[in-house]
Amino acid sequence: MGHTTIRTNVEGEVATITLTRPEVKNAFNDVMLDELFDAYGKFESDPAVRVVVLTGEGNSFCAGADLNYMKNTINYTFEENVADGMKISNVMERIHRLTKPTVGRVNGYAIGGGAGLMAANDIVIAADTAVISLSEVKIGLIPACISPYVVMRAGPAACREFFLSGERMTAAKAFRLGLVNAVCAADELDACVADFTGRLISSGPEALRVCKELLDNVYGMPLEDAKGYTAKVIAEVRVSDEGQEGMSAFLEKRKPAWLESKK
Repeated sequence: MGHTTIRTNVEGEVATITLTRPEVKNAFNDVMLDELFDAYGKFESDPAVRVVVLTGEGNSFCAGADLNYMKNTINYTFEENVADGMKISNVMERIHRLTKPTVGRVNGYAIGGGAGLMAANDIVIAADTAVISLSEVKIGLIPACISPYVVMRAGPAACREFFLSGERMTAAKAFRLGLVNAVCAADELDACVADFTGRLISSGPEALRVCKELLDNVYGMPLEDAKGYTAKVIAEVRVSDEGQEGMSAFLEKRKPAWLESKK
């Protein structure tokens, strides 16, 4: 599909998705949600892409839901609201469950649903000028569909504070609460993102996929179940082609094949 609200670009093994509605601080509408779902799906199936970065054009990451989009939802029936919520949830899940590492490049405002798009990524890197807020309660709403991803990042105790207060946080506070992995000067944001993506690409692609799957499955799993599950997972990884190559390369003090191929 042709995109009108996002732009995609691939440099080497890193794909970047840029939200391109700076006139409304990259607020999303139903079109952008569809386009994001499509773009992540395409990069999922592209073997040349190892990491996907999400960012916004201009001085905002994403200011949440577009006002015109919100106006339409006022007249939605309960069933229509459920369907709309599912569309948002499906985008968040697609980002979170992508088998490749995902990085949020937060260059400015990340408000409401925009903070959810941020939190769905594996790694979040924010400029020190970024402002992050879960402000839905200020207009009588709640951060429902995005809550699983925000709570997974910051935990329920911290979320009680900023979900209920709707405060606008600095990037530094978001870092302290675990919403953000790293904060850097705005003019160093690209270099910081490049540093993280480089570290991700240096790891085995199949190991990264299985590691993400492990993180989703093992959290909250009873220890008795986790013993058998994790023993099976490590056995499968060790006997895999990539696991064998990685261990051999380490023991032989050479680069593994996935790095040698970059020469």
